[in-house]
Amino acid sequence: MAKIAPFLVHHATPLPSLKLHISPRNTSLHAKHSTPGVRCAVATPTSNTPAVLQDEDAFSFERYMASKAVTVNEALDRAVPPGQPERLSESMRYSLLAGGKRVRPMLAIAACEMVGGDAAAASPVACAVEMVHTMSLIHDDLPCMDDDDLRRGHPTNHVVFGVSTALLAGDALLALSFEHVSRGCAEHGVPADRALRAVAELANAVGASGLAAGQVVDIASEGADVGLATLEYIHVHKTARLLEAAAVCGAIVGGGAEEEIEGIRRYARYVGLLFQVVDDVLDVTRTSEQLGKTAGKDLATDKATYPKLMGVDGARAYAAELVASAEAELDRFDHARTEPLRHLARFIAYRQN
Repeated sequence: MAKIAPFLVHHATPLPSLKLHISPRNTSLHAKHSTPGVRCAVATPTSNTPAVLQDEDAFSFERYMASKAVTVNEALDRAVPPGQPERLSESMRYSLLAGGKRVRPMLAIAACEMVGGDAAAASPVACAVEMVHTMSLIHDDLPCMDDDDLRRGHPTNHVVFGVSTALLAGDALLALSFEHVSRGCAEHGVPADRALRAVAELANAVGASGLAAGQVVDIASEGADVGLATLEYIHVHKTARLLEAAAVCGAIVGGGAEEEIEGIRRYARYVGLLFQVVDDVLDVTRTSEQLGKTAGKDLATDKATYPKLMGVDGARAYAAELVASAEAELDRFDHARTEPLRHLARFIAYRQN
């Protein structure tokens, strides 16, 4: 495989083409620090990988991520309290509070902090992005989409509450996400122009330029002879775009300069695509019990995936290239402030589910 198809983007400032040369030598991550306590799912550390720093003052990604997850979970619980109609409320909370890594909210908060903003200002957009993500999972699992009955180790929303209620719960979470950004930004003193821009960014990520576009092309491509360009279109829109929106919204509300916002956008696009490449590899190398969702689903439905088109080793090598590209976008920022996002890219590459 000489090189990978370029990203297909819809923004006025497109990402540079990814000229990623794949070879067996690229199947390991060449990073300054490994991610502590996480086995590598995609790229295998070499004997040259430095040992994890033991300095108590060293940045701990695990502590950072756990702290942000607690903050986000508490904020989500407050944002969607039990209410009426009870069944709709229960359905919304069932999926929204089901756990998960909270990668998207963490992206928003870390991006806000990296441009010098207050983490509290990013809380509304962090929660909103997780509401949108949860909506997409509920809808993805429906019989008319992926028809899945397992999510995060538990029955999917429509299995528990029925298709109609699950559909409406997703719709309600989507509507609430925009209300939450609008009200929350005002409460945290975020200037109205920044809040409006964040709303527009999030809306773009969900609609015909984002999730919806990726999902339509994904469905239409099942069983078809799909090449890398089409596969990247699907996943840039279906997966990467929302991760990108999370980071960009965080940078916007944090008061980032335009060049900072666009650098964060490029970083998040690489990370978003990395997330999907890893997901595809895990789907063919892990069990349903290990993943907490149905494994082998893509193979069973004859979907195009990175392992299918590139082989597992090729997909792993591509993941390593994406990590390097993502980290390179952070070099323009103060190094100390980039630690969470650098570690996040490695965490996604090394995740096991």
